[in-house]
Amino acid sequence: MLKKLFLILLIAVAVFCFFHFDLHTLLTLDGLKSSMAEFDQYKAQNPILITAGFFLFYVLVTALSLPGAAILTLAAGALFGLLEGLIIVSFASSIGALLAFLVARFILRDTVKSKFPEKLKAIDNGVQKEGAFYLFTLRLVPVFPFFLINLLMGVTAIRSWTFYWVSQLGMLAGTVVYVNAGTQLANLDSLSGILSPNLILSFVLLGIFPWIAKAIFSFVQRKKVYAGYKKPAKFDRNLIVIGAGAGGLVSSYIAAAVKAKVTLVEAGEMGGDCLNYGCVPSKAIIKSAKLAYQQKHADKYGLTPTDAAFSFKKVMQRVHQVIADIAPHDSVERYTKLGVEVKKGYAKMLDPWTVEISLNDGGKEVLTSKNIVIATGARPFVPPLPGLEEVGYVTSDTLWQKYADLESVPKRLVVLGGGPIGCELAQAFARLGSEVSQVEMADRIMLREDPEVSEFATETLKKSGVNILTGHKAKSCRLENGTKLITLETSKGEKEIEFDSLICAVGRSARLEGFGLKELGIETGRTIHTNEYLQTKYPNIYAVGDVVGPYQFTHVAGHQAWYAAVNALFGRFKKFKVDYRVIPWTTFIDPEVARVGLNETEAKEKGIEYEVTRFELAELDRAIADSATAGFIKILTPPGKDKILGVTLVSEYGGDILAEFVLAMKHGLGLNKILGTIHAYPTWAEINKYAAGEWKRANAPEKLLTWVEKYHNWVRR
Repeated sequence: MLKKLFLILLIAVAVFCFFHFDLHTLLTLDGLKSSMAEFDQYKAQNPILITAGFFLFYVLVTALSLPGAAILTLAAGALFGLLEGLIIVSFASSIGALLAFLVARFILRDTVKSKFPEKLKAIDNGVQKEGAFYLFTLRLVPVFPFFLINLLMGVTAIRSWTFYWVSQLGMLAGTVVYVNAGTQLANLDSLSGILSPNLILSFVLLGIFPWIAKAIFSFVQRKKVYAGYKKPAKFDRNLIVIGAGAGGLVSSYIAAAVKAKVTLVEAGEMGGDCLNYGCVPSKAIIKSAKLAYQQKHADKYGLTPTDAAFSFKKVMQRVHQVIADIAPHDSVERYTKLGVEVKKGYAKMLDPWTVEISLNDGGKEVLTSKNIVIATGARPFVPPLPGLEEVGYVTSDTLWQKYADLESVPKRLVVLGGGPIGCELAQAFARLGSEVSQVEMADRIMLREDPEVSEFATETLKKSGVNILTGHKAKSCRLENGTKLITLETSKGEKEIEFDSLICAVGRSARLEGFGLKELGIETGRTIHTNEYLQTKYPNIYAVGDVVGPYQFTHVAGHQAWYAAVNALFGRFKKFKVDYRVIPWTTFIDPEVARVGLNETEAKEKGIEYEVTRFELAELDRAIADSATAGFIKILTPPGKDKILGVTLVSEYGGDILAEFVLAMKHGLGLNKILGTIHAYPTWAEINKYAAGEWKRANAPEKLLTWVEKYHNWVRR
């Protein structure tokens, strides 16, 4: 900090001296003309000294962003001629610009980064990709204030060397014009005479040229990408969507809504994993398990506790009935009525525009489409655990069918994985009566959350009857005399656990096989690689949802689907970069853990300054009335500001309550706005207002309140 203050003071002194000693009067056209004879005489006597002095003075003026660089450029032409003047100015202006750039970076970047971390990150990402290009186009047009460009670019993450050489190259054309004008100094009456309308137009066209070149380069690149493929003369469809999960359904719906001809291809169940294997069935069983748990602990509500008597088979029947009740929302019939052509079968891309559909009824159909959206989702990842196939296992996808006919829950259940899916299923089955052992190789469950949230979740699951084994790595499974065993590796050695059933919930992997990705050379890793517009290697092929990431949430797939569909259908006019700034998610244990934006762990990792506002559910009237006071809300804001950086909410109905903060963050509303919003009493949503009130109290204007207190004392006299 002292170094920055010293540098600022030094610059201030230099600027003061510049104006105090009237040096600025030399940097006017009249001042230059009147001094030229004297300058010529000095140059004739000491050419090297004058040249070096002029060079250093030019660097200083540019570095301090002082007015007069244009006059100095004219002076260079008048004093040294076109060639020598051009060389001097080209290097002096570029070095001065670099110094101004470095000073701005040293003084301003850290401050801007701390105050606007996300915005600067987005700018830095753009600069990293095309910063040199944009800087070059700005430098080509002298109308843009170059000193302002120096300062603004200093705040970004562009490399110093890149800034220097691009600046020198970009300013060269304007420098030639001014130095050449300086050789005819006697004929100049004003600076406006240099940049005539025609010359300004020429510079503007020069600035546009790189954009034209970029468009041509993009066109050539597209031709190169599609080389070897023959584009159809006409297309059967505007859009073909592969996969009828959330991403595919939303993409096809949007296309149909704007009257595009769209075909949706799905080999399995409409609605994808979320409806049939994930979100819907898991929430259904969580609800049944919660009621059984509440019945067992009914004394909390003044009732007589009793163990719930139930048939697990009937619980599973209810789960499947819930799926059946929701299924019409995603059905073939509904989407057909909406204008979507639905094909049941497996789709494979033969080329960038052609899709072959192997229909479930045995036939085949080949369609061409202007654009394609891949929305094939993900499947549970099954680790290569020795003996796993021998003992048998289920995943979050298969347990709904394999457990459907069980009269009672598995007596001894092992759940592999401490993420959201593993935690939800572990708690639900423990509440239904299983002896659950949850195995997680990391030192805590729910690693994406703050440690205190992980600790809270751990205690909550333990109260539900889950035996949580963190720091335990599954090593192998085996079957011994009809008994299933799993060997776990710990820091203290190995241990074995007997079990009757095992749920594998260690993550999900993208479905990448069988759709023609490899044959078309579409780049993949763990997911399909796309750009910010969700385009793959081929600009007309898009990918959304779990198959592309970075978040494996149903609502994110639907969010991406809007961008993919709009970019595919209207991208020739305007493309939209997918926006991940405000992404909420919820882990549906009881109480729920809901989050949007940053938590403390992420803020620390990114070096973002923050303060925490916390409000306990034990203080909320509705929570007390419902005997559900376990939990809290934690809000991150910049120090002294009400801008919401992130919210973590541990509460019943946490996912629903969080929506107010999602809306606020999306539209830039702060805690003051939430505090000023009327919330019905007594509701769970009041926790948002009370938390905002806590922030307000912590940031009260104490000095102003002191004067207000004095005023009230005076009024009472």
